[in-house]
Amino acid sequence: MSGQAQRLAHALAELEAARARTLALTDCLGDDELMAQHSPLMSPLGWDLAHVGNQEEIWLVREAGRRPALRPDLDDLYDAFRHPRADRPALPLLSPAQARRYLGQVRDQALEVLSASPRAGDPLHADGFVFGMVAQHEQQHGETMLATHQLRAGPPVLDAPAPPSAPADARGLPREVLVPGGPFTMGTDSDPWALDNERPAHTVDVPAFWMDTVPVTNAAYQEFIADGGYDDPRWWTPEGWEHRRTAELTAPQFWFRDGGTGWLRRRFGHVEEVPPDEPVLHVCWYEADAYARWAGRRLPTEAEWEKAARHDPATGRSLTYPWGDEPPSPEHANLGQRHLRPAPAGSFPAGASPLGIRQLLGDVWEWTSGDFRPYPGFAVFPYKEYSEVFFGPSYKVLRGGSFGVAPVACRGTFRNWDYPIRRQIFAGFRTCRTAGEAR
Repeated sequence: MSGQAQRLAHALAELEAARARTLALTDCLGDDELMAQHSPLMSPLGWDLAHVGNQEEIWLVREAGRRPALRPDLDDLYDAFRHPRADRPALPLLSPAQARRYLGQVRDQALEVLSASPRAGDPLHADGFVFGMVAQHEQQHGETMLATHQLRAGPPVLDAPAPPSAPADARGLPREVLVPGGPFTMGTDSDPWALDNERPAHTVDVPAFWMDTVPVTNAAYQEFIADGGYDDPRWWTPEGWEHRRTAELTAPQFWFRDGGTGWLRRRFGHVEEVPPDEPVLHVCWYEADAYARWAGRRLPTEAEWEKAARHDPATGRSLTYPWGDEPPSPEHANLGQRHLRPAPAGSFPAGASPLGIRQLLGDVWEWTSGDFRPYPGFAVFPYKEYSEVFFGPSYKVLRGGSFGVAPVACRGTFRNWDYPIRRQIFAGFRTCRTAGEAR
C-alpha cells in the first residue's frame, strides 16, 4: 500500500470510529432526553450531534473540498462561541432525526473529498491533517457527551466491562520516581496531526524532581478528607478557599456518604462503593492543589509532566507516548471509553514511561500547575478559536487523557485546558516534589 493510500485508510478509520462513538452516545436515548439540558454546564446532546456535522461540513466539505455549503444557515446556530451552553436549549435546533440526516449528507461529501487527490502545497491537506483534526474534534465531543451522560439523572443507558485488575506488582511500586534534571524537547514539529498549541518543538531545561508513580487514589484522597482537608484554609489558595466555601465542596463530585463512615459514588446512573484503588476522579484544580499542599507536595508543572511522560534518558529522545512511538493498544492505556471508569492504580505496566511511571495516558486527565499559554514561536493553525482565544491565566492545563478520550486525541504532547473550578470533567491528578525537598 502506498503512503498516500495508508494515510487515506488511516483518516477514514478515524472518521468512522469517531462517528460510531457519536452515534453510540446518542442512539441510546430518546428524542426528549437528547434535546433536554441535563446540566447548565453542558449542551443538549442533540446540539453536540449536529455541531460535529457542522464542523465537518465547514472543514472537510467547504475548506478542504472547496465545495458549496450544504447548510450555511446552521453555522451561527452551532457556533460554540456565539451561544453559551446554558442558552442552547432555547435555540431552534435540528431534531435528532434531522441532525442524523444532516450528518449522513455531510459525511457522503467528506468521503468524496477524502478519496480525491490532495491539493499540493495546501497545509490543510498535508499528511491528511484536516481529516485528523475533524476526527479529533468529534472524538473530543464524544468525551464531552460522555460527561453529559454522567451528569444526567435517570436509569443507566451506558454499559462497559470493568477494566482489568491491577497487575501483581502494583502494590509493590515505589511511591515516586526521580526524573533527572536537564533539557528535553517539549512539544512537536513531527506529529502530522498535532494541533497548533502542541507546536513548535522547543527545548526546556527542567530541574530534577520526584513524580508520583501512579495517580492519587480514592483511598489516599479519603485520608485528606478525613484529616479535615476541606475545612482547613492552610491548604487552599485564597481563590480556592473562596470557591470551596461558596460551592460548599466537601468531597469529589458524585461522592456521598453511605450512612456510615464509607463513601458511595454515582457513575453513569449506577450507585456503587468508591473503589479505594482507583485514581480519584471529578476533582477540580483547587481540590487537587489543596491535596498536594496537605501532602507536603505540589502539582507538577506542565513541562515536568511532559518530561516525565516523554523523555527517554537512555537516548535523550522525546517519545510520542510514554512507552515509545507505537500507537496505543489496550495493553498500554485505558482509552476510548472501553471501560467507563479508571483502572486500578498501577495498571498497564506495558504503558509505563522509560523511568517506570505508570498511567500517564488514559484513566484520568491530570491537572498541572500551569496556566494555558502558547509555546515560544506559536502560530495559529488553522483557526484562532481552537487555542489562541483561550490563552491566559483563566485556564489550567490538564495532561494525559482519561478513559473517555479516544487514542487519536491522546498523545504525550496533547494539551487540554479548563477552568480551575471544573469538576464534571474526568480529571484527577498526581503530585511531585523538587529533588532535595523532604518527602
